[in-house]
Amino acid sequence: MGKKVLYIEDDREIGAWVNGFLTERGYGVKWLTSGEEAAAHMDGCDLVVLDVMLPGLDGFTVGQRLKREFPQTPILMLSARTSIEDKLQGLHFADDYLTKPFHPDELAARVEVLLRRFEKQSSSLIALRHLHIFPDENRIVDTRTGEEIVLTGKQFHIFSYMLRHPNQILTKEQIYEGVWGEPYLEGDKTLMVHIRYLREKLERDPGNPEVVETIRGIGYRVKL
Repeated sequence: MGKKVLYIEDDREIGAWVNGFLTERGYGVKWLTSGEEAAAHMDGCDLVVLDVMLPGLDGFTVGQRLKREFPQTPILMLSARTSIEDKLQGLHFADDYLTKPFHPDELAARVEVLLRRFEKQSSSLIALRHLHIFPDENRIVDTRTGEEIVLTGKQFHIFSYMLRHPNQILTKEQIYEGVWGEPYLEGDKTLMVHIRYLREKLERDPGNPEVVETIRGIGYRVKL
């Protein structure tokens, strides 16, 4: 049985073409013409292919919601918008961004790369300092005690977002907008408070963090 793809596109002509192409490639495709009910179709889904211009909720909103709820499922954005601002907005939460028009072979290649990348991530243990992280099980174990570390939903989403961007220095704006799906307001301490509590659970010495590093004047980094 092929990998399952949730495809969200309201343009009937483009949708039928992409749906047919992916099906021919052996994928099991569920095609929706709007994003309102997307979360209800995520069970067993291996990849989301999502158009930006949708009726009702736009693709950015749908994608942010799906990524918050299903952080281990890759999202490929499709859009006729080519501005760098739109690409950056999409890549705050999505894992790839492909502009229209595109060649079907490029779409297939990007789909395959994302599936390989996330399959490798989900099937392998991440060893980080004194932590063993099991991404496919949403589980973190402290190897010193053998006990599971229980995070709140928001703490888990923050840490998952940083793990999806290993060794990358992330600004407060990037993390906030990637996790909350809303614009960051200068001076907002919400993220800082969550990271402080996250460190109290993850770090050997929260006063000298090794897992969630502070990059002074820029933001944070998880270094693998």
